[in-house]
Amino acid sequence: MTGPGGWSRFNIVSIVLGFAFLYLPIVLLIIYSFNESRLVTVWGGFSTKWYGELFRNRGLMDAAWVTLRVAFLSATAATVLGTLAAIALTRYTRFRGRILFSGMVFAPLVMPEVITGLSLLLLFVAIGLDRGFLTVTLAHITFTMCFVAVVVQSRLLSFDRSLEEAAMDLGATPAGTFFQVTLPVIAPAVVSGWMLAFTLSLDDLVIASFTSGPGATTLPMKIYSQVRLGVTPEINAACTLMIAVVATVVLIASVLNKRREVQRQRDEQAARRG
Repeated sequence: MTGPGGWSRFNIVSIVLGFAFLYLPIVLLIIYSFNESRLVTVWGGFSTKWYGELFRNRGLMDAAWVTLRVAFLSATAATVLGTLAAIALTRYTRFRGRILFSGMVFAPLVMPEVITGLSLLLLFVAIGLDRGFLTVTLAHITFTMCFVAVVVQSRLLSFDRSLEEAAMDLGATPAGTFFQVTLPVIAPAVVSGWMLAFTLSLDDLVIASFTSGPGATTLPMKIYSQVRLGVTPEINAACTLMIAVVATVVLIASVLNKRREVQRQRDEQAARRG
């Protein structure tokens, strides 16, 4: 039998169960962050007091601030480097060492995080770089850059090169063509890559555990160390705020991309009328 829109009951049930499996734990976490009781599995009434306790928890707040700074800086640097790598792999297909370069760029995609973290740790020790905020940021740039490169490269493969050729025929320099023609067109992919890198940095635990040092404890590391002694309502509140931050970034990026797409369609329609 089929349901609304021609969907079978099996498909509807499968989708419902799939979404419940993915998002029900997150919903429960958010609900229990407003629990009056200190026992996280016993509902004691609605309360926001644990958010106040969270903001008074110096350890968690310091870790959250470190995490946000690392995520912002590493995502920005990874976006720049990943975009340049994608351009090199897409536009220059026959330079010497391309296969090696491609393998080095995309290796973190398939490399276990334990191996990545250990290798970076050995590198930092070998060059005498003290572990701390800088090493965590460098490590996150290393493993998030490949994700940006994949996203941007997929957009560049479908890019119409005639737009760049037309701009250069009209006197634009290669740099001017990139910033005035290419970058605006691939901007949604660049923004998506930045968001992905930012989210991966927020979520990372394994690599940060290998490369962090005194004063550079990230929020996932702090939460993991406390969860081993038992989940507290402050942790639920902290996780809820992280979900809110990521959801807000995704929503803003979606709205901006939607507006950009609408504006692009309007410009194309105006050009056809002209």
